[in-house]
Amino acid sequence: MTKHSAITIGSIFTLAANIVIAAEDPVVIGNVTMPEVQSTAAFEQIKRKLGKWEGQLTQSLTGAVYDVSYEWKLIGGGSTIIETVIEDGVEMLTTYSDEDGEFVAKHYCALGTEPVLTATEISDEVVTLSFDNSRSPLRQDMHDFVHSMRWTMDPNDASSMVYEYTVYQAGELSTNRAELRKQ
Repeated sequence: MTKHSAITIGSIFTLAANIVIAAEDPVVIGNVTMPEVQSTAAFEQIKRKLGKWEGQLTQSLTGAVYDVSYEWKLIGGGSTIIETVIEDGVEMLTTYSDEDGEFVAKHYCALGTEPVLTATEISDEVVTLSFDNSRSPLRQDMHDFVHSMRWTMDPNDASSMVYEYTVYQAGELSTNRAELRKQ
């Protein structure tokens, strides 16, 4: 039994996104042991996506369908996940980490903005992140930015998921949807 197997995430929502889970093995750089990494339930759910995922995205604003790829990688001794996103040939980056016991995502977008999102829904099948206006100066009437992200895992197929996100462009909210397969 691992340290994580005794924890049932189940239908944990906003408040439970702050549950802290200790890393399994200490990280050593040279001869120095790094401090123990504590992870929230939201961070642990994002870790389930590690690896490369590819598929097709439908852009609701235009109806365009194009190829996408998402690659999640654990860095910083297990303290941060970076996601490299390529949508229609345009690369973007999202970081996922825990700051003072709270899960935070920062998206570096082709729209030229850097929205900060926090977990609003966490379960075995769904992770939803929503824009956190207390951590970001962006305003929907003045800026273009990603407003939410939602991953829905297929409970019968761990190599399949749906990714949906909302984005404000020129004050209008639109939704994009990608069906992805793990490579």
